[in-house]
Amino acid sequence: MAAAERETREPAFLTTREVAELLRVKERKVYDLAAAGEIPHRRVTGKLLFPKDEIAAWISGEAPAPAERPAAERPPVLAGSHDPLLEWAMRESGSGLAALLDGSGDGLDRFMRGEAALAALHIPEDGGFNIETVAARQPADVVLIAFARRTQGLITAPSAGIGGMGDLAGRRVVLRQAGAGARALFDRLGAAAGVADTILVHPTLARTETEAAAAVYAGEADAALGLEAVAQQFRLSFRPLVDEAFDLLIDRHAYFTPPVQALLAFCRTPEFAAKAAAMGGYDVAGHGRVRWLSR
Repeated sequence: MAAAERETREPAFLTTREVAELLRVKERKVYDLAAAGEIPHRRVTGKLLFPKDEIAAWISGEAPAPAERPAAERPPVLAGSHDPLLEWAMRESGSGLAALLDGSGDGLDRFMRGEAALAALHIPEDGGFNIETVAARQPADVVLIAFARRTQGLITAPSAGIGGMGDLAGRRVVLRQAGAGARALFDRLGAAAGVADTILVHPTLARTETEAAAAVYAGEADAALGLEAVAQQFRLSFRPLVDEAFDLLIDRHAYFTPPVQALLAFCRTPEFAAKAAAMGGYDVAGHGRVRWLSR
C-alpha cells in the first residue's frame, strides 16, 4: 500500500486516551481541559473527539484553543443559584423554563457543558462578582446580563445577639453547599473576620436560600448567610454585609428563544418591579444591563 494511501486512511480525530498519551497526562486532565475550553475538541453524540490537525497546531502554539461550544441546541433550562425573586418570575412569566438550581458553581459547569440555556450566578471575586470567573472559562457566544443587585447578610434569630461576622465564634451556623455563591462569600467573610475555624457547623448543608433560613427559624442554627428578602419572609433578624451582583449568563442563540424572551420581557414589567420592592433587599433598576460580552 502506498504511503499516500495510508495517510488518507489515518483517522482525522483522536480519542481522549490518545490525546492523554500524546500529552503524557491522565485522561481526567484531558476531560478537564475540554470542559474549560482550553483544548480543541468536538462533542459528537456525547463523545469527545479531538481534531488531529488542530491538536498538533495547539501543541506547537500555532493556533489558540477555541472556547468550548456545545454542538447541540441548548435545552430550555436555567441552572445555577437559587433566588426567590427569579424563581417567582420564571413561574409568573409562563416561560416554561426548567430549573436546576444547585449553586453558582454547578450552574456555570452545566452551562459550559451545554446543559442549560442560562445560568444564574453570584460568584464573589476580589474586584466584584462573576465577570472574572466567567471570562476565565472562555465561553463562546454568550452574554452576561444583570438580573438584580441583592443584599446579603447574616440571618439570625431575633434574640441571638449577633451583630456581625465577628460574633459567630462558637455559634451554630448553617452553611450552603460547596460551589454555591453564598458559601464562597461566607468563606471569604469568615476568613477575614477570623472565625472560619471557630463556628459550630450545622450537620446538614442548606442547598437553597430558603433551606438556610428555615434552619434558623426552626432553632437548629443561630445564623446563616443569606438574603434580606428571605429573612423578611421568615420574620428573622438580618444584618446586612454585602451588596452583590446577581447575574444571568445567557447563550446568544438561546437569548432569542421564546422561553428566555418570555422571562426577560416579564422582568421589565411594573409587576416585577413591585414584587422586588415588596420582597425587600433587591435593586432591579439595572436589570438587563450587559455586564460582560464574549468575543
